[in-house]
Amino acid sequence: MRWFEIGLVLLTAFTGIVWLLDKLFLAKRRAAREGLLDEGKEPIVVDYSKAFFPVLAVVLILRSFIAEPFRIPSNSMMPTLLTGDFILVNKFRYGLRLPVTNHKVVSIGEPQRGDVVVFKPPHHPDQDWIKRVVGLPGDRVAYHDNQVFLNGKALAYQPIGAYQGKGNGAEMTGAEELTENLAGRSHHVLERTDLPFLDQGEGEWVVPPGHYFVMGDNRDNSEDSRYWGFLPEQNLRGKAFLIWMNFDGGIDGSRIGNSIQ
Repeated sequence: MRWFEIGLVLLTAFTGIVWLLDKLFLAKRRAAREGLLDEGKEPIVVDYSKAFFPVLAVVLILRSFIAEPFRIPSNSMMPTLLTGDFILVNKFRYGLRLPVTNHKVVSIGEPQRGDVVVFKPPHHPDQDWIKRVVGLPGDRVAYHDNQVFLNGKALAYQPIGAYQGKGNGAEMTGAEELTENLAGRSHHVLERTDLPFLDQGEGEWVVPPGHYFVMGDNRDNSEDSRYWGFLPEQNLRGKAFLIWMNFDGGIDGSRIGNSIQ
C-alpha cells in the first residue's frame, strides 16, 4: 500500500509538471519553431501527461483526504470484520494528513472509544493495521480473565452464543460471541473458552498523552496494544466506516454496504 501511494504521488507530480511546463513554455516554443499558428503536434509524453494528470490528481485527493479502500487480511477483528472484507476508511475524520508522510496539517477531530481505526503500528511502520480504540489518553485499561476494565470499572457483556465461522474464519467456530458495551457503544467480540490456557496479554496500562490503547475484537487472536504498547496519534490513518465488498473464495453479497460499528 505504501509503495502504491508513493508511486501515485510521483506520477501525479510528474504528469502535472509536464502539463504545466507545456502550458507555459513548451507549446509556444513548438509553435514558433514550426511556424504554426497553433501549438503544433504534441510529443507523446505531453499527450499522455495531459490525459492522465486530471485522473491521477482526483484519485490522489480522494485517497489522501476523503476515503481510502483497504482489504482485511486477517481474523483479528472478527466478528466485526472478516478476512476478505474490503472497507472504506474516512481519511479526514481525525484531521487532514499529507500523503506518504502522514503528517497532520489540519486538525478536525480525535478518535473516540469504540472507533475502528486504521493505523501504522510502531513496530511495522510500513504496514496498515486495523483495531478498535479502547483507551484514550489518560485512561486506565486492564485486561484480566477475558474481561476489559476501563478506569477501574468492568465493561458490561451480554452473551450471544457459539460463533459459526466460514471461509478463513472457520477456525473461530465454537468461540463464544458476546456484545461488549464500551462507554455506551456496543459491538461484538469473540472469546475462546474451548481451548487450553492462552497468552491473553493480561495486564494493566495507563495511556500516555498523544497515544491510544487499541484491541482486536477477536480477543484471543489479535496482536494489539496488550503486546506491543500504545498507538501514537501521528500513526493514525483514518476511521473505518463501510464494507463495500467481501471476497473470501467467493463474493459474500450479505456484507456489501454494511456499516462498521
